[in-house]
Amino acid sequence: MYHYIAEYWKKLYEGPLAEVMRERLIEWRRGPAVVKVEKPTRLDRARAIGYEAKLGFVVARVRVRKGGLNRPRPSSGRRPKRMGVYGYAPEKSAQLIAEERANRKFPNLEVLGSYYVGEDGMYKYYEVVLVDPHHPSILSDPDINWIANPSQRGRVFRGKTAAGRRMRGLLRSRGLKGTHHYKWKKKQKERELKKRHEASRGARLIAPQEVLEDLGYEK
Repeated sequence: MYHYIAEYWKKLYEGPLAEVMRERLIEWRRGPAVVKVEKPTRLDRARAIGYEAKLGFVVARVRVRKGGLNRPRPSSGRRPKRMGVYGYAPEKSAQLIAEERANRKFPNLEVLGSYYVGEDGMYKYYEVVLVDPHHPSILSDPDINWIANPSQRGRVFRGKTAAGRRMRGLLRSRGLKGTHHYKWKKKQKERELKKRHEASRGARLIAPQEVLEDLGYEK
């Protein structure tokens, strides 16, 4: 069943869901920015995150503004390049912003994850799955009671969800040379060879003449 649900969502605005989504987006835009929903719109994605239809689980739909950021034009003089009016992109993804807003709306819950449910010309919409870490049905479930651990408190604000880990570069890798381990080893080697930028700031180390002559360099 989940396979067929996923197939429908691959062509969200072209297939049989097109008219349904149009009506939904009109209704969602007129509604609040963060609203609790009775059941997930995408059951396959919610179940993949860990959602269960029982007490202790909450689903909220969040609306996030699309596009980059801009700032007021400065009143004093600037070079056009340094005006700082255009080109301010948020460091966080829209999905992570949606998760944080949902957690601020429901501060007694913890964010388990989120998924995309649609967008129009102005907004993106995400559904965020939240869990009550103090509910008896959650504490008695061995599959989800890990979220009641004090170390999971405020996990969305510390980049512990999938969207947060993706922002931190922990989920996507561009091959071996894109991993954190490779980059750390490369930087460490550059530091040892004095080729790292922090080892060459200011005046460079000038080797004694005897060392230069041993290496074959003349005056």
